[in-house]
This record gives sequence, structure tokens and C-alpha cells, in this order.
Amino acid sequence: MKKAISSLLTAAIAISSFASFTKNDDNLETKPQTYVLVHGAWQAPYVWNAVKTELTNKGNKVIVVELPGHGSDSTATYTLSIDAYRDKVIEAISAVDEKVILVGHSMGGMVITAVAEKIPSKINKLVYIGAFLPANGQALVDLAFSDPDSKLGPLLIESSDRLTLDVKTDSLTYLFINDGNAAVKQQVVDNYRAEPAIPFTNKAVFTNENFGSVDKVYIKTLQDIVISPGLQDRMIAAAGIKTVYSVNTGHSPFLSHPKEVSKVLLSIGD
Repeated sequence: MKKAISSLLTAAIAISSFASFTKNDDNLETKPQTYVLVHGAWQAPYVWNAVKTELTNKGNKVIVVELPGHGSDSTATYTLSIDAYRDKVIEAISAVDEKVILVGHSMGGMVITAVAEKIPSKINKLVYIGAFLPANGQALVDLAFSDPDSKLGPLLIESSDRLTLDVKTDSLTYLFINDGNAAVKQQVVDNYRAEPAIPFTNKAVFTNENFGSVDKVYIKTLQDIVISPGLQDRMIAAAGIKTVYSVNTGHSPFLSHPKEVSKVLLSIGD
């Protein structure tokens, strides 16, 4: 009898312990991540404000990089290159000890590609959002010229010294934030400045050992008229990326639908 009672108590304790473990396991929170966000052409760090708030509210660390020649940075245009952009991002990543989730939008895709080639061991995942994703030896202009569905090309104005490119004023919000509300459209107009042209011609150079070793994710922008969904599909296929998300937005989803973008980034960080 005593033996039977002892066995029942042992079983009860085991069940109780299992239930307690299961409950605790269900309540475990995802380990916080460090996200490094890189803006695209004709834009600046302000575009990430809403996404940064969403990510930090979930306990993550967020670093937003201001590329040279953008935002408030006054680096001389003739000195700029993808390598200069790359080095600015590497500087930001060097300030943290852990691996990061490195996110690039549009032209920022060229930048994060160069960063991954240089410091692959510091990157947990490489995330392209409606971004240029080059093959080895390709420049941004090579990819852009291969996109017959993009509306950007005819709306560009080259400066007389060929160092910058402007977008026709009345086409700015149409191209970059056609699905946004009035407030975010005004943000894009208020923060606009001409884009340095030289980095568009810099060719990507990378290896399978470095860039090729980093886990990559692509977030497609399905209503994009700057980098068309067709070109996005071709770049994804050429790079062999298997993890692909989609947002039904124009070119700047972090402005028009920041909660949706944040949700995807959080799931990538899980």
C-alpha cells in the first residue's frame, strides 16, 4: 500500500513539474535582437522612425545608419562610393558585441551586400526590403537599366557636373510613397535632397566564402514602381534566396505600413 501511494506521489510530482515547465516555456519571450537599418536613395534615417519605435517597444535594440551625403551629413559628393557607405555601416555594427540583423532598402541593398562581404561573422541575417540585390560584378545602374517596368528612369534629372541625380519634384511622392498618407508624403518632400550619383556605378564584388555564407531574406514590395516586382523576383532567383516575404505596398513600406514591416522584421528575428 505504501509502495502504491509512493508511486502515485512520484507520478503526481512528475506531472506537476511537466505542466510547470510547459507553462513557463510557453511564456518565454524571444531573445532581443539588434537591428541595423540602412535607408535607400533620396531618403534618410527619418524613414525608419515608426519601425524603430515598434521594434524597440518589443525589447529590441535598433541602430539607424545615416549614409554619407544623406540627411544632415555634408560629406562632399565627389568623394562618395558604395565603399564609403559600407564603412559607415561597419562602424555602426562595430559598436555592438552581438551579431545583428542588417536591413537595407532600395540602394541600401547594394550597401548591405558590401558590408556582408567585409564582416560576415557579425551578421545574423541580411534582409533586403524592395532592394537592389546584385550579382557579383553588377552595379546598381546595371540592375536599374534591366527593369523595363520601373517608372524611375524618365523622371531623373542629372546635374551638370554629373555628381548628383534629382527626381522631378511633382513625381517624388508618386514614385516613393504613392500609397502613403498626406503626413508621410510631406515628410518625404520636406527631407528630400539630390542623390549622389557615383555610388550607382560602383560594382558589387563579393565571394561565396564571405557574402555567400550569410543567411539572406527578401521582403518584396508588390506595388513598387521604382524597383518592380518583376526585377525583385529575378534578383531573388539569381541569389537563390529561399526565405521571401511580401508586403502589398509601394516602394517605402516603412512609411506607408510601418506596423506590417515591423511584424515581418520581428518574425525574421524569432
